[in-house]
Amino acid sequence: MLQAGDEAPLFELKDTVGGTQALSKLLENSPALLFFFKVSCPVCQMTAPFLERLGAGKAVQVIGVSQDERDATVEFARRFRLTFPILLDSVRAGYQASNGFGLCSVPSLFVVETDLKISSACAGFSKSDLAALGKRMGVELFTIEDKVPLFRAG
Repeated sequence: MLQAGDEAPLFELKDTVGGTQALSKLLENSPALLFFFKVSCPVCQMTAPFLERLGAGKAVQVIGVSQDERDATVEFARRFRLTFPILLDSVRAGYQASNGFGLCSVPSLFVVETDLKISSACAGFSKSDLAALGKRMGVELFTIEDKVPLFRAG
């Protein structure tokens, strides 16, 4: 899996609304947090609402990258009330982005800066890594009511 300091590979994927999005275009104005996930992954399901909180802060654009087909992905977004854009990196797409980032598991998160450098990378659910991202973005990601583990592998 690519790590902080590596250069992110360029990709172009379909989105859930019928368009196509290129990473280079997404990074033109601001960094992006890429959230690679599968809809059936319980750790991805646990992570998604916190990334919605992070994206709502507008300090970073959150981009979901689903390894599933469109209909299942749209249902996942509806179920977890996700408003950030989601791209489709399914088996039909050859897992172009997932393979480019060297994924072994999901969820995997990457903050990609406008110059394509990865400034943060983590696999699984890491409360400390997510809290650090929130702090960097000026968003209090966890509340006292959030009962989450310190870590869960994907």
